[in-house]
Amino acid sequence: MNYFLAKSEPQTYSWERFLKEKKCSWDGVRNYSARNTLRAMQEGDLMLFYHSGEDKCVKGIAKVKKTAYPDPTAPGEDWSAVDLVPVATLKNAVPLSAIRADERLTQIMLVRQGRLSVMSLKPEEFDAIVELGS
Repeated sequence: MNYFLAKSEPQTYSWERFLKEKKCSWDGVRNYSARNTLRAMQEGDLMLFYHSGEDKCVKGIAKVKKTAYPDPTAPGEDWSAVDLVPVATLKNAVPLSAIRADERLTQIMLVRQGRLSVMSLKPEEFDAIVELGS
């Protein structure tokens, strides 16, 4: 299993909306590194759902339901999307400040390259963030 983190502005697409809709297409990514990360996702992989903007916190866990396919919001261009379903809401949202303060997480891309919208996580990094949210 592989692990990821993806960011969304809550006013654009929130965790709460995702829960209500019960699925989503993760599209609109326009960064080559993030696109390649989407393409690396396999069905069943887990992803942390992060609110960017003012919230700056991990809200919950999603699962990849459908692997990369051409992004319908970019017809004729080489971008990808994946389909996700929610798995669980974290008991406590994990703020970026807590992630930065945890020495187990100093090397994650969220801390090192904060503008990236989709990133890989090591299993122990995923577990550490989930632990912070329990």
